[in-house]
Amino acid sequence: MKRIVLTGGGTAGHVSPNQALIPHLLEEGWEIHYIGTQNGIERSLIEPMHGVTYHAVQSGKLRRYFDLRNFTDPFRVIAGAVQSFGIISKLKPNVIFSKGGFVSVPVVFGGALCGVPVVMHESDITPGLANKLCKPFARAVCTTFPECAKLLGAKGVQTGTPLRAQIFSGSRERGLKLAGFSGSKPVLMMIGGSLGAQSVNAVLREALAAITPRFDVLHVCGKGNFAAELEGMEGYRQFEYLDADLPDAFACADIVLSRAGSNSLSELMALRKPALLIPYHSGRGDQLLNANSLKARGLAHVMVQSDLTAQSLPPALDALWEDRALLTQRLSALPDADGTKLVLDQIHKYAKP
Repeated sequence: MKRIVLTGGGTAGHVSPNQALIPHLLEEGWEIHYIGTQNGIERSLIEPMHGVTYHAVQSGKLRRYFDLRNFTDPFRVIAGAVQSFGIISKLKPNVIFSKGGFVSVPVVFGGALCGVPVVMHESDITPGLANKLCKPFARAVCTTFPECAKLLGAKGVQTGTPLRAQIFSGSRERGLKLAGFSGSKPVLMMIGGSLGAQSVNAVLREALAAITPRFDVLHVCGKGNFAAELEGMEGYRQFEYLDADLPDAFACADIVLSRAGSNSLSELMALRKPALLIPYHSGRGDQLLNANSLKARGLAHVMVQSDLTAQSLPPALDALWEDRALLTQRLSALPDADGTKLVLDQIHKYAKP
């Protein structure tokens, strides 16, 4: 039986592509193991999945700023690499697939010590720090953006991002019912990623009086960001988090307001949704680069965070609505944004017999 070790964590974006691959790997007969952290989001998302054995190791966060933990976390990475080496040497997998995030570093290092081929994936336009550290040990680095594949040289392979099949199974009727909307007005969906987007949430809520006469608003606000005082407001429905119902929410959305995380963009492109992107600017500024790549190709509207106010948002949404047909046409002309098959091809290519 073929055996694979998957890794990746820290955010849902480092886990969901692995979730997309798992059903296909199971169907192909792979024995699947996942190495993540003890308390990371990857454990809560992966451990309940049927057919996957979860292993927890230590890992340190890789920070680009001064923090006293920068002096101790390298030792946690070394400890995690030793733990990963022990797990991988026992499992003897045919291949390791790494989605990135700080937990992937000790796993890839441990795998390299065992001589196991590594295939990686980078979602953003520029490689993250974890993937930069791991690149020397990889046979191939799959990418979402062509710009990133070019930066990575011979190892870069543009594949797109693996997307969960469920995302395409939504029903507009179920989505409208979920939100309690009649369908008489177009639906604006706001989604901010796995943790929400507090500053965008606040501006959207401040602007609701100007937005709801034209749009019904389905707001996925993130855990802990529920506004009880707005519950029951006509034309507005909020959810902290959607899982099984997320495809239906997407299906009923006519336009989308979103951050610019790569996995979110891949889903929006695959679903052909006109979007106004508000990139979160931090660290290496990957969201801004992601958003500007789509803007340059005429695939989305972009507003920088500093321009976002309760006064600027409603006209920006009106402009998106007026441009929706052209955006949808351009999105529909793209190659398939779901990279599942192409990533699986790379895994098959480099797996040891």
